[in-house]
Order: sequence, then C-alpha cells, then structure tokens
Amino acid sequence: MIKHLIKMVWNRKRVNFLMTLEIFISFLVLFAVILFAVYYTDNYRQPLGFEYRNVWNVSIDRSGIDNKGETVGPEIPPSHLLSNVRDFDEVEDAAGVSLAPYSLSNSNSVIEHNGRTIWYGFNRVTDSFKDVMGLTIVAGKWFGPEDDGANWQPVVINQRLARDMFGSEDPVGKNFPTGNDTDITRVIGVITDFRQDGEYAGLDNYLFFRNDINGAEASPLQNIVVHVRPGTTAAFEEKLIERLQATARDWTFDIEPLTSMREQVSQIRLIPLIAAGVVAGFLMIMVALGLVGVLWLNVTQRTKEIGLRRAKGATARKIHTQILGELVVIASFGLMLGIIVVVQIPILDVISFISARVYAYSLSISVLLIYILTLLCGLYPSRLATRVQPAEALHYE
Repeated sequence: MIKHLIKMVWNRKRVNFLMTLEIFISFLVLFAVILFAVYYTDNYRQPLGFEYRNVWNVSIDRSGIDNKGETVGPEIPPSHLLSNVRDFDEVEDAAGVSLAPYSLSNSNSVIEHNGRTIWYGFNRVTDSFKDVMGLTIVAGKWFGPEDDGANWQPVVINQRLARDMFGSEDPVGKNFPTGNDTDITRVIGVITDFRQDGEYAGLDNYLFFRNDINGAEASPLQNIVVHVRPGTTAAFEEKLIERLQATARDWTFDIEPLTSMREQVSQIRLIPLIAAGVVAGFLMIMVALGLVGVLWLNVTQRTKEIGLRRAKGATARKIHTQILGELVVIASFGLMLGIIVVVQIPILDVISFISARVYAYSLSISVLLIYILTLLCGLYPSRLATRVQPAEALHYE
C-alpha cells in the first residue's frame, strides 16, 4: 500500500513539489518557534535558586567618578551604607551585590580544566547575601567573619559548576583555578543551581566571590538588595532614598522591587517569542489554505481516475484513505528534508545552550503538528473525492 502511494505521488511530482516545499518551509518556521517555547518551558520548571518576593534592589550610581574609574568625591564605606539601610524597622536584612538578580547584567569567565573549556558566571557579594536572597547551601558553608584574614580567597559555587569541575568529588576545600596565579582561590561551599537572569534563563555555572566590606580592600557597592518585611508598601521607598541620599549626597539611588524587575525580564524574553508565534500561526493558516486549494484542484482534475476506481469496486472509504495517504507521503517528503536540516543544529553545536533533550522534544512536537495540519487540510478534499460516482468517468471518454 505504501509503495503504491509513493508511486502515485511520484507520478505527479510536478504538482506535488509545491506542496512538499510549503510543508518543508512551514516545518522549519514552526520548529524554530517550538524549540524556544520548549526551551523556556523546560527552564521555567527548574529551581530558580533564590527568593525574589519582598526583596528590593537599590542600584547605586556613583556620579563622582573620573575617567580612570576612581571616585572623585569622598568614598562612603560600604558597611556604613548597609548599616543605614538595616536601621529601618521595615528592613529584615540587606546585602551588597555587584550584579543584581534580573538585571540582565553578567560577568563571565572561562578556564581550561582537564582538557575541557568551562564557562561560568561570577558575582561579588557581601556575607548577608545568602540570607537576603534565601540561598540554599548543600555542602560546606557560606561566607562569614571566620574568612577574615585568610591567605586565600574564598568562593562559593553552584552545583552545576561543582559537577563540571570536580565530578563526583567533594569540592569543598579544593582550589579553584580562576586563572589568577597571584591569589589562591578555594571553594568553601556549594549552593543549589542559581539563575541570576530569572526563570526563563538556562542553568549555568556560577561562582560567588566574597566582598569583605570591613576589610582594607572592600569593593564599592554597586547594588544593595534589601529584604523588606511582608506588607511593606511603596511609601517606604521615599524614606529609604532620603536616608541614602543624606549619606551620599553626590550619588544617585534608584529602588525597584525584584518582582517588577522579574516582570520586565519575562516580557523581554517572551514578547519576541509570542510575536514569532503569531507570525508562524499566520504562516500555518496560509499554508493550510494553500494545501486545501491545491488538493481541491487535484481531486477535480482526477475525477476520471477516481470514477474508474469506483467502477472497479473501490469503496468511498478506500478513496478517502488513498487521498489522505498520498498527502501523508507528500508531508513525509517535506518533513524528511526539514529534519535533515534541523539535525545539523545540534551536530554543529550552533546553539550550544539548548540541550539535546529539548531538541528531541521540539522535533517530535513539530513533526506531529505538521502531520495534524496536513491531515486536517486533506479532510474536505478527500471527502469530495468520495462523492465521485462511477458514471462521472464516462464524461471524459
């Protein structure tokens, strides 16, 4: 049966070529949209690694900076800024951080380890960052006063980086090769996977350096994350800004809840996907209308053939199955070409951050949707073919 259908499709290859091409192009467009939809969905299901509710971010613009990056005016000790923030009853805790969550700002580095290239993101935080953001320690410990005066630099890494670097070994107490030969960097703790850019971002390697705000080499604060008490209203922002502005008159402070930053990041990631989905949807509709039209014309032109088949005893069900079977063969040819193109993406590692599992799910969903689309398009034309009576073939004699 399949061999017969392929032969019939091949005998009408000029007519069927356009339908094959339409299905091929539609599959590529649909796969691109489905791929990122599945990627975002898979990411959203993964643990975020931190708590964003009741957390505000205070970004600091130190306007008094010269062209060498040095502060022109008086430098405010980081510990003094955090102390002023913690003085409020509305504040449960506060911490300094170089790159705030949901800021879409990243610092990355790369190392060569055991013949492999490992990328990781890094951040510099104060000791209270774990409690403010609700991080979970799974091995070792977080930064604390006991790290003061150490002759090595303590770091905390996430589980993914621990697996990439140390495999099944316990990373706590081991040196981490940051590429800086002058300082020894040692892992003191491991946290759960941390995704700074939010729920739709992929799982990445991540590392935290300690910002010892009481030490002689304390780094200036670029952001302060503040964990406010539940029920704290936006009116508190004005009070907090006034206190900070009185502390550092030459600086500018901007406060935004992480919930608002999260919504903005979600829109940045989802709006292009939604727009692409709408375009793909319109393309599918156009392709569907085109397939229906071509099949309708195809059935009309084959009235003699169908009538002769009915005269030889073919039932309406067999005619219906034949037309739909030919359409499935045509769709299969288009999908085979599309799959050959698509499988090159993971093989060539064009989009390295998407896993093979996501590719497999996306490919399966796309193929299934194309088959469903083509079968739906063939229902009415194949139904028309079943209405052809044997006597109608005599009109062509």
